[in-house]
Amino acid sequence: MTGTVLVLGASGLFGGRVAVAFAAAGWQVRRYQRGTDMARAAAGADVIVNGLNPPMYHEWGRLIPQITDQVIAAGLASGATVLQPGNIYVYGNQPGPWGPDTPHLPVARKGQIRVAMEQCLRQATTQGLRVILLRGGDFLDEAGKTTAMQSFHLRALKAGKITLGGAADVLRAYAYLPDMARAAVALAEQRANLAAFTDVAFAGLTFSMIELQAELERQLGQPLQMTQFPWWMMRLLGPFWELARELPEMRYLFDVPHQLDGGPLRALLPHLQVTPLATVIAGHLQAMALGLGRSGQGNIHPDRTVA
Repeated sequence: MTGTVLVLGASGLFGGRVAVAFAAAGWQVRRYQRGTDMARAAAGADVIVNGLNPPMYHEWGRLIPQITDQVIAAGLASGATVLQPGNIYVYGNQPGPWGPDTPHLPVARKGQIRVAMEQCLRQATTQGLRVILLRGGDFLDEAGKTTAMQSFHLRALKAGKITLGGAADVLRAYAYLPDMARAAVALAEQRANLAAFTDVAFAGLTFSMIELQAELERQLGQPLQMTQFPWWMMRLLGPFWELARELPEMRYLFDVPHQLDGGPLRALLPHLQVTPLATVIAGHLQAMALGLGRSGQGNIHPDRTVA
């Protein structure tokens, strides 16, 4: 079942991948223009994909509720199902695997903001809104220079180094965006058969830095050194650099072993295949060597976020 999809944030990494995936599946794709009337843009749409996410963390507390209110209003006015990408911040540092039945126990401000956002979406289903929340771990995409993989872990790869944020043997969840986008389309096509609020995890890939090192060494044909990220430097740079102030709050995710429960999504999409780690890494190496890639998210002007 195809239809018309309005993609918010289509110039960003997630929104861009989703727009391509919907178009490939035969959907009519509309790209939302920031600063315009979202409800008007959504008129006649069957699905709204909310790919808007302020890149400046200090603006999350103000902008995410505004964006969420807009999306809810547009969904209610148009009757469109809202497809919202979710993250793992809501789970805090409790043991996994994490899934729709895992309590939300955030340990960071950004997790609390995302919990509040999801609560608003869930509450709106009592007014008739339909929501699909597709949750993934750290984004992987060879086209995204701002992903943690490229901007953090592989930032010194040309010097033969992998940057660690924590222990090398910690398993962590990753979502390769072309795969997650295909899952989003498949769920949207089943929207009539889903619960009003469907919270489902895209398990994607789970691997440690040791496994990443082994795969990189195999493909590059050379040994690589692991180096720890200088977290102490963030304290020094914090007064002058926003990311240095915000990133340490999420440091715990580099030390807490975690993975997502893929069972519910497999039950809904039994034929969905994920790209192997070796293929994902090969794509990253090729893109980095060729100097490809684009910004993961366009800047959302704080005064033009809400129509």
